[in-house]
Amino acid sequence: MNHGVAALPALILFSCIGIPGTASLQDTPTAIPRDTIRPVVAPFPLASFTLPAIPARRFDIRSYGAREGTSSTEAIRNAIEAAASAGGGTVLIPDGVWHTGAIHLENNIDLHLSAGAELRFSQDPKEYLPVVFSRHEDIECYKSSAFIDAQGKSNIAITGTGVLDGQGTPWWVLKEQGAPAEALLYDMASRGVPVDQRVFDGSPGRQLRPAFFQPVRCRNVLVDGPTFLYGAFWTITPTYCDNVIIRNVRIVTEGDRGHVPNGDGIDPSSCRNVLIERCTFDTGDDCIAIKAGRDRDGRRVGVPTENVVIRDCTGLRGHGGIVIGSETAGGIRNVLATDCKFSGTDRIVRIKTARGRGGTIENLWFRNIEGRDIAREAILVNMLYTGERLPAAPVSEETPRIRNLHFENIRCLSGKGYGVEILGLPEMPVEDLYFTRVEMRTPRGMNLADVKGMTFDGSTLSATAAPLISVLDGRDITFGAGTLALPGGIILSVTGQLSGGIRMSRRAVPASGEWLSIDPAVAPGAVVMTE
Repeated sequence: MNHGVAALPALILFSCIGIPGTASLQDTPTAIPRDTIRPVVAPFPLASFTLPAIPARRFDIRSYGAREGTSSTEAIRNAIEAAASAGGGTVLIPDGVWHTGAIHLENNIDLHLSAGAELRFSQDPKEYLPVVFSRHEDIECYKSSAFIDAQGKSNIAITGTGVLDGQGTPWWVLKEQGAPAEALLYDMASRGVPVDQRVFDGSPGRQLRPAFFQPVRCRNVLVDGPTFLYGAFWTITPTYCDNVIIRNVRIVTEGDRGHVPNGDGIDPSSCRNVLIERCTFDTGDDCIAIKAGRDRDGRRVGVPTENVVIRDCTGLRGHGGIVIGSETAGGIRNVLATDCKFSGTDRIVRIKTARGRGGTIENLWFRNIEGRDIAREAILVNMLYTGERLPAAPVSEETPRIRNLHFENIRCLSGKGYGVEILGLPEMPVEDLYFTRVEMRTPRGMNLADVKGMTFDGSTLSATAAPLISVLDGRDITFGAGTLALPGGIILSVTGQLSGGIRMSRRAVPASGEWLSIDPAVAPGAVVMTE
């Protein structure tokens, strides 16, 4: 069997041009229009996003034997097969409550849920067999099918304003029991066991939770309109896909039914050209998490995630609003997140990786984002994952790298931890960070360790705990004109023999009084004043 990653088509690097609108189908479908994507202006070259080309044919599942109150798995499969045989079309899930097992999309298929439709997925694990090729926590394997699966397809869509109910509670206990199958998969990957031998068929000790919707090696993917409720694992996770549009989607994995373990919202994995817009999250884990392969297995595959645009999204609860990592082995680059709001999440922006992951994270822009009631750090960039600083180690392919990060007009008006925390590695500092018009009003200000090249300008940092800013082995850091507010005590504390090239604007610190603390180990002249 050939389980290698199929080559992705070449890109045409132009800005996206389109006309504002919506592509959601009505109950009487027509072909999905191709001119309804609001223009994207990105600070990096970006291919034009295009909507799937779906023929204007309708296949109502009732015509293939679907009946409320009984399983419609076969009827849905037959409707999809009929549509595919005709060259594609819309498979209609009409008003009503319908029950199904795994759904496998074919080329040129739109699975459309009418406004009053509710599609409930079976809680019987056997309904998701036989196993399919997948990535589980970004490690390649064979496992139970996603609730909605697609393998190597083009022009596929899930549209309409109906509800997809995962009913995922039977799988949650697997994580609560320690997930022995996950431990086995991690061990297999670390030892380089061939992918076709990593088979998790649902037998004891071989049970891995399925994703909700996981298109694999697909091109031209659209999810527009539906609500996803309480899956078993990650919700929408396109994997090795090109040209993916996810919009107007609501995802709930946290609430009155409990907490979905690892209940992420949208997790693109080793994809390129991804647009996520106007989505709403109430998640038990990350709202949006961008990934690119885990550890040795991710480095073996070596496929990055690149050219991602996130805009006009809102999130409630969850570990992070917009998250990069922690699976970063293939590299993540060219990401723009703009005009989003998060409330009650642990962080607004979280970038996370660790030794052993490898990969380069670079060229990320975060603009016009607001957070309220943030439970931990508002902005966190962490190469240690656990947060515990370790002695320097030799640089190798396992060493991750983070560089060229831009934060503009980010506001956190009610947080409970640091406004900004940046934790690099002693052997690989986080490089080239730019903060402009950032406003942080949090109990603690800023904590920097192993950072090289940073500008904090035209911004407000207000906290109650001293020191306001801590720097450990930080180099080439500039605090320009702005507001650094602390009721009393040290504004800037500098430690570490490598610290140097730290510039502080006179306008940002008190005219008198002790505001600076420098450890004796720091070289003379490490901190200089600027106008």
